[in-house]
Amino acid sequence: MRTHHEPTGPGGKFFPPEAAAPPGVDALLDIVPAGVVVHGPDSRAFYANRYALTLLGPALDIMRTAPAASGAWPLLRADGGALPAHENPVQRALDSRSAVVDVVIGLRGAATRWLICSAHPALGAGGEVAEVVVCFTDCSELKRMEQSLRDSKERLRLMLQGSTDAPWDWNLAEPQPYLSPRWWEMLGYAKGEPGADDASWPGLVHPEDLAHLNDYVARLLASSESAYRIEFRLRHRDGRDVPVLARGLVQRDAAGKAQRISGTNTDLTAAKHAEQRIYELAYFDVLTGLPNRRLLHEQMAKILTRSARSRQYGALLFIDLDNFKLLNDTLGHDVGDELLRMVAGRLRDTVRESDHLARLGGDEFVVVLENLGETQETAVHETQAIGAKLLAALGQPYRLSAREHRSTPSIGVALFGADATGVDLLLRQADLAMYRAKGDGRNTVRFFAPGMQAAADRQIDLQNDLRDSIHHEHFELHCQPQFGADGRLLGAEVLVRWRHDARGLLAPGEFISLAEASGLIVPLGALVLSEACRILARWALHPRLKGLTLAVNVSAHQLREPDFVERVLDTLLRSGADPRRLCLELTESVFAENVDAVSARMNALRAHGVRFSLDDFGTGYSSLSYLKRFPLNELKIDRSFVADLPGDTHAGAIVDAVLALAHTLDLQVVAEGVETRAQRDYLVAHGCRVFQGYLLGEPLPVAGFEAGFGTA
Repeated sequence: MRTHHEPTGPGGKFFPPEAAAPPGVDALLDIVPAGVVVHGPDSRAFYANRYALTLLGPALDIMRTAPAASGAWPLLRADGGALPAHENPVQRALDSRSAVVDVVIGLRGAATRWLICSAHPALGAGGEVAEVVVCFTDCSELKRMEQSLRDSKERLRLMLQGSTDAPWDWNLAEPQPYLSPRWWEMLGYAKGEPGADDASWPGLVHPEDLAHLNDYVARLLASSESAYRIEFRLRHRDGRDVPVLARGLVQRDAAGKAQRISGTNTDLTAAKHAEQRIYELAYFDVLTGLPNRRLLHEQMAKILTRSARSRQYGALLFIDLDNFKLLNDTLGHDVGDELLRMVAGRLRDTVRESDHLARLGGDEFVVVLENLGETQETAVHETQAIGAKLLAALGQPYRLSAREHRSTPSIGVALFGADATGVDLLLRQADLAMYRAKGDGRNTVRFFAPGMQAAADRQIDLQNDLRDSIHHEHFELHCQPQFGADGRLLGAEVLVRWRHDARGLLAPGEFISLAEASGLIVPLGALVLSEACRILARWALHPRLKGLTLAVNVSAHQLREPDFVERVLDTLLRSGADPRRLCLELTESVFAENVDAVSARMNALRAHGVRFSLDDFGTGYSSLSYLKRFPLNELKIDRSFVADLPGDTHAGAIVDAVLALAHTLDLQVVAEGVETRAQRDYLVAHGCRVFQGYLLGEPLPVAGFEAGFGTA
């Protein structure tokens, strides 16, 4: 037996068969491109045409056996929820006795099918509903398109809601564009309030940008471009200008004529601020706000071109603060930074509006002067006058960290004129002149002269020679003896000599400062220490020399090295020297270093027996607090005080004070530069017990020292 929803023959099907319509009607319904289902007065289906059979499938079984009021029919509302029985079109037609038209209903199944249904009641002779004819068509594709459109609108809404961009649209057939509420919010308005109607927007464009904007739009419409992008400014409600980026698309007809322009405005305020910040970081000094080296180079290229064209002289002034490192190290970097900011402020207040300022880094500043005259004499005169003003301004007291501080500048000047001069060359020349100013006593102005360059070239050659000599160990050590008050030899101080190929044997005063400035003091110091330890190891096997102490000078640069302790201990270990016979002499400049780090390194070496001596005491940074914090064994009275003994009462008072202080702190005192018996007698009488100087013995090559003091 066939199932009831299978069609009988080519057409639809009646349930029961006795309800069949005339054959002509059945055939006609089967060719209608819509589903037709006929329900009886009990709402059960009893006829379905071919289209309905195909569309409804198994659902027709339920409609045939269960009434609409049962809620068993697998139908959905247009919003996707279950269709209540009273909303069923068949039930509504039965209840209202009137037609129900164009209801969107979903049919549940493997895939939901959407139908547009109309239910028409057919009344009997007594006015009762004899049957309900339901017609429907498949609108699943329309439903999917509707949902897709709804999803697109929702996505667009969410994107616009989450974006700071302001949409707008202009149908060119209309006199003005449509501006979204966000467009007006960007300018501080609510859409539609007075002054915020779409027709008034051109009045908000910055006057300097309006002509450019109108010209751009005119050219855009006349072109074939499909996209646009332009920046301009709009006036905010609070009076400030808002930089915006307008971008979007142009819709054109088949002939290419513009029909519509649509797009968004983006607020560029944050982006412009970021651009400005990036520019400032790239071209300006963060601490002082002055142009940096990069911007100075760019400005100088233009300045030199103008100077060559106008045949006017100019000048580059290189300013370096005297003793700035001492301030920075002793009072702290915060105080040093405050001084630099104050110096920058004074420079701004002193130079002319047309002059240029820059900070190169550290305590180095540059002032560039233009239009100083057509002759070198006039330019020198003008520059000297401005240099004097700068010296006076920067030499005034500063109030730093609740105390008064004085700082002076050294200024080097390089002139430039009609002849093209490179920026880097000018900076080098001014730098050389600045160092001449420092060498001439600081707090002064010096002009570059060709002889300075020659001296600088010689200095560079000497530095290269020094580096090469360190590599090949072209140095020899001399030892100057140290004696006790009883005349007994106690030790010696190592003094290095450089065996230069062309200049012969050079004393420390001719190359140590160069080694310090170039950083070569670190490898040179390591070389000297290594040789000194080998000497100590050799002396340990000599009956007359094994008890001597050997003092070796150590610079602040060496002590600053993180692995200084490990290097010294490794040198001692490799040489076999007794650490207790090694005395490292430090200058007072080490007190300008990181006190905690220096103290820790000294204590680490002291724990292995290494001794420490403070050289040139009284001439630098010393204070009682430093003497207490560092593990010192001895102080060396500077030769400048010894030289004035015994006649100078001030020198005598200083020596007495040093001896008394050393006695209190249980430190040994070594007097340097003892050259006369009167000096020695004075020192002995006032309690000094160790002496070093030409009176007692001059520096000797190591071999001569060993020969002279190692024989019985």
